[in-house]
Amino acid sequence: MKFLFDLLPVIFFYGTFKYSSAHRDWAAQLATDWLGFMVSGGIVGPQEAPTILATVVVVVAIALQVLWMKWRRKPVPKLLLAGLALAVVFGGMTIWFHSPTFIQWKFSIFYWLLSGTLLLGQLVWKRNLLQGMLGAELELPASIWSRLNLAWIVFFFAMGLLNIYVAHNYSEEAWFNFKMFISTALMCLFMLIQGVFIWRHLPHEGSQGS
Repeated sequence: MKFLFDLLPVIFFYGTFKYSSAHRDWAAQLATDWLGFMVSGGIVGPQEAPTILATVVVVVAIALQVLWMKWRRKPVPKLLLAGLALAVVFGGMTIWFHSPTFIQWKFSIFYWLLSGTLLLGQLVWKRNLLQGMLGAELELPASIWSRLNLAWIVFFFAMGLLNIYVAHNYSEEAWFNFKMFISTALMCLFMLIQGVFIWRHLPHEGSQGS
């Protein structure tokens, strides 16, 4: 359920873009009427309207996630707040400049923020942040935690690079498809691999003294 909750903004982001792409004139009129004060020139054309509407939706969706957690009196993860801040800043630039480039870069910067935070934790703060999050649930040797942490650092950094590569070398629609399907599939595959790796190094009943 948590994975689906985390994925909801991307689902709304993609769904809004696809629907608006199929109704570009309607999307342009809607964006101009409701968002004209937020865009340079005050008019949104049919070409950029789907991305602008999708950007507004993803910002609102992340904000609603934060509000929902606060309403439920649950601690709001700092990464979610960071994601909201990035969405507001880079989404705002996408809307104002009528350009998808900024919201596309937002996702890479978020990946690199995750990668950099884990790296700084290891090198500067001398703390394995991944172990800090999961250590209470998993009993693993320190060397395994270090390898897991490094794997996540490399993965997030690589995902940021891949996102930018797709954004700058393929069509806008191809990038949206990548963000919804390929990126999500890669995340699921990586988590599956990590799960298998963790399971192999967990202490199992009957393994002692055998």
